[in-house]
Amino acid sequence: MPTYIYETVEPNPTRFELKQRMNDKILTHHPETGVPVRRIISGGYGMIQKTAAPSASRGGRHSCCGGCGCGGH
Repeated sequence: MPTYIYETVEPNPTRFELKQRMNDKILTHHPETGVPVRRIISGGYGMIQKTAAPSASRGGRHSCCGGCGCGGH
């Protein structure tokens, strides 16, 4: 279940986190105080998968081959 960050909409905004299902409605008010809130969009976590060896089908090249500077080209 993802954790979302919300911020109160007032002169001194405060942030809080709330675990919600992805299909739950976005909050419009703080669950305890009733103060209007907005959801903050933040960066997520990515997953990096490393392989033991480059694939022979790519001619021995590294899987990224996009000029990343990793030296696997």
